[in-house]
Amino acid sequence: MSIFDAYVKKIHDYVEEMEGKGNTCVYHSPTEVNELIEEIPVKVGAGASPGIILRSDTYVELGSPDAGSCALLMWTDNPSLVNDGRITLIGPDIPESGGASLPFGQIVLVAGAELSEQEHSVLDQSQYVADRIEGYMIKSTPERMWSRVGKEVAEKGFGFNALGKALMVILKSEVSKVQAVEVLFVTSGKDDVQRLDDIATQVRSISKNIVRETWLARGYDVLECTFGWDCNSCSYRPVCDEIREVISVRKKKGRDSGTKGKG
Repeated sequence: MSIFDAYVKKIHDYVEEMEGKGNTCVYHSPTEVNELIEEIPVKVGAGASPGIILRSDTYVELGSPDAGSCALLMWTDNPSLVNDGRITLIGPDIPESGGASLPFGQIVLVAGAELSEQEHSVLDQSQYVADRIEGYMIKSTPERMWSRVGKEVAEKGFGFNALGKALMVILKSEVSKVQAVEVLFVTSGKDDVQRLDDIATQVRSISKNIVRETWLARGYDVLECTFGWDCNSCSYRPVCDEIREVISVRKKKGRDSGTKGKG
């Protein structure tokens, strides 16, 4: 069981609710990396993007500070919780939004039976794709997703279906333990994106604590506290305690497995 499992369910509940309001499109993509690449109209991989996309070369802007944005990645070791290859778009797509500045929510769900805290950091960082998607530039800092889509790739048919597939390629190529990837994009309105912030705030606190516990296990204390508060008065203490318990159980299982293997 992963610490994020309950939040994966909350995202699916959100999607189900939004689907009932309409303006939702669902794509079902191939699950193999080579098949995904064949369906993406732009280059994907290290160095695929030439760099800065100027405003004059921008077809659509996503998640600017005024429009609002939210980005997060969650993983689970239960592949049945993630719909591999599914891309859900709530709101307008890129091709129909030329010249617009859209609110932008990007939620990535990742699953793999062998995923653990050890893969957390690389998975979390992979959602910020750097230079790995042609014609797509991310200006954001972590926790937000302010990006631009260039005019040239828009002419090639680049939309959220392609962006979702590109994210799947990157994640499955980056971490071999990844078995399933599901992506949600929200562009329907600032309020719809902000509704994800409550989930995102809790997920980020968990994420930061996993990073800290992982480094503590290696002998490094990277943070005195994620929030700089006293543990006894911190409202997130139950979350931190749960994370420590999950990590402790995983470590014990790993030691037990190693002991059995030597027998």
